[in-house]
Amino acid sequence: MPTDKDKHQASDQADGLQNTGAPAGEKTRTKLTINDIARLANVSKKTVSRVINESPRVREETRKKIKEIIAEHDFSPDLQARALAFRRSFLVAMIYDNPSPQYVVNMQRGILDTLEDTSFQLVVRPCDRNAPRFYEAMGSFIEQQRLFGAILPPSVSEDEKVADLLREANCPYVRIASVELDTPDRMIRTHDAEGARQAARHIAKLGHTRIGHIHGPDMFRSAHERQRGFEAGLAEFGLTLAPDMVEEGGYTFDSGVECARRLLGRPDRPTAIFAGNDEMALGVYQAAREVGVRVPYDITVVGFDDTPIASRISPTLTTVKLPIREMGKTAAAMLLADRDAPKRSEPISFTPELVIRESSAKPSR
Repeated sequence: MPTDKDKHQASDQADGLQNTGAPAGEKTRTKLTINDIARLANVSKKTVSRVINESPRVREETRKKIKEIIAEHDFSPDLQARALAFRRSFLVAMIYDNPSPQYVVNMQRGILDTLEDTSFQLVVRPCDRNAPRFYEAMGSFIEQQRLFGAILPPSVSEDEKVADLLREANCPYVRIASVELDTPDRMIRTHDAEGARQAARHIAKLGHTRIGHIHGPDMFRSAHERQRGFEAGLAEFGLTLAPDMVEEGGYTFDSGVECARRLLGRPDRPTAIFAGNDEMALGVYQAAREVGVRVPYDITVVGFDDTPIASRISPTLTTVKLPIREMGKTAAAMLLADRDAPKRSEPISFTPELVIRESSAKPSR
């Protein structure tokens, strides 16, 4: 553990003024500090820090001036000294247990969009909420990494004990979930139920009445929200979702295949299936091919998320678009925002939108 003397020295290194002894305007090889940059720009150290950390709370004219001075003097922050002085690393963690690889990749890309050209780095921490020592492992990870902040996609975001661990460590975090679970400054809400309602309306308008649904794991709040929204959309057309037409998947391709095999093996098989995510929807494609059922002529398939594969598979997949990359980008920006800024009164929201492609059509029988 660093001593008080260490912290004092680190603070001096991170923020202290160095007397270069060089004539004004002449470049030197002596490393400048953040105080030097602030003096040259005639602004406060805090303003320079905001520019370095890409905070939006700086006027564009001032930002440009500071960046020009930073470039002219080849200034780069001493990350180790800053981390010691502020008792924080410059690591942003994405802690996830989502089994959909494309969701995870898109979320990472969004976070990296925001972290690019900053001092911060992304740490990706997969986990299993069913593991016997899950909370112990999470506590150790948060303590050892001394995180600047954490981003929690579903379903880790839905785990209140994980949020408690982060609060106890005084670690800022942002939760992404289909319902509001925390204070607005810590939340991104995705309104999954509304997206599923749009999928149901589309299927009902096409004329389908025997409809199947493959939902995600019961431990995911999104699985319940998507089914709830889907049932509500069907109800608008006087339709119901029969319990024996509902299968629980795992948000994975393989689980989609297995669930679809059971649905398509029924004598009164559905003419449309709404899958809780695109991975499982692609599993429906596979199961349909196995038994000679054609998409969309014999079976309409609708997914959720609009991952890149949805527009590349044949036939292209009708799905509910959830802007995952933009959500990751926004979550990272929330972590990096000025802590002194006024608190939000409402959470940031992303409302899904239905994207109609080739996999949905009127029933043929």
